[in-house]
Amino acid sequence: MRIMPSVLHWALERSNHSVDELRSEFPDLEAWGSKQQPTLAELEKFANEVSVPIGYLFLSKPPVEKLPVADFRRVRNDSNMRPSANLLSTIYACQRRQNWFREHLLSSGETPLDFIGSAKLSSSTAKVAATMRKKLDFDVKKRSNMARSKDEALRAFIRCASAAGVLVMVSGIVGNNTRRKLDPQEFRGFALSDPISPLVFINATDAKAAQMFTLAHELAHLWLGETALSDANIASFGDVSEHKVELWCNAVAAEFLVPSAYLAEQCKSQATSDEEIKRLANYFKVSKLVILRRLYDIGKMSSTKFKSEYRKELARLQKINKPASGGNFYATFNNRMNENFARALITSTLEGKTLYRECFRLLEIKNAQTLESLAKKYGIKI
Repeated sequence: MRIMPSVLHWALERSNHSVDELRSEFPDLEAWGSKQQPTLAELEKFANEVSVPIGYLFLSKPPVEKLPVADFRRVRNDSNMRPSANLLSTIYACQRRQNWFREHLLSSGETPLDFIGSAKLSSSTAKVAATMRKKLDFDVKKRSNMARSKDEALRAFIRCASAAGVLVMVSGIVGNNTRRKLDPQEFRGFALSDPISPLVFINATDAKAAQMFTLAHELAHLWLGETALSDANIASFGDVSEHKVELWCNAVAAEFLVPSAYLAEQCKSQATSDEEIKRLANYFKVSKLVILRRLYDIGKMSSTKFKSEYRKELARLQKINKPASGGNFYATFNNRMNENFARALITSTLEGKTLYRECFRLLEIKNAQTLESLAKKYGIKI
């Protein structure tokens, strides 16, 4: 069967690979589909390299892949913007984990979480933010007491959300494949709303300073009961290109992290100096970007000043931000999988309620030895 050049081009574009990048592995790639055809072995290797089901490569024309969730990113209006293989793989993997955990919780008699879908777009963002802080037990004072740094604050935030029943997963790669890094320019996070097993995914390749806001933003989606892919842009001013749901979630997230009343109390003079902005960011354990936006919100900073300072700080972060490597498997496992989910799945598997192959697939591990090591790490009896 002939391989169509248009399908090969689609597979390359979808994977963010170029012919030049793959030429050493596939020297005849440019000739495939026109001057010659690849062997089945070459095609299998190529499909694995570009992360595409091999059956797709035999189609007469490129398939149209649609995101399985609502897309609220600003790039949604770009007709040339296709979801990458890495994004699709990440969403599908999270959906599988969510589905398993939902069935597990239902079999254990769990009831729906009361906060999922409890808010509306007409709801006061300040009141919803206050409700979120209370439900998650993560107010400004507690945040300051629980964490000495912004990184510690993010970890504490994740623990509080997990304790409330949200599966929070954080990763910068697809599965355990360090060659498949997620692109923060494509997405920063997404929320999979469900009354039993809500899930939030955070793109760990994004700047650490941005992940705190992204988590708050995605939690706001859950309060709306919305499943959505987001870019969580705190700089949004409500222009027509921005979705109203995103604007609402941005406002809730900003108020959640930096309540206007608290900020007004903490402000000194006009609070526009670099030293004062840095002090406020350290006090609230958030990025300077969030502080800049909140100062604008409460009238302490002009629109012109905000935009100028925001662009400058964003450029600084992009310059210094170095996405973390895959790191130690066991050290990063909790973030990628969520401890509540991993514990439940490992226990269920060892008790014979879940098949080993299903457990391996959901945890993205390869053998029983790794499963046993994880069980010991969590103190689960084998």
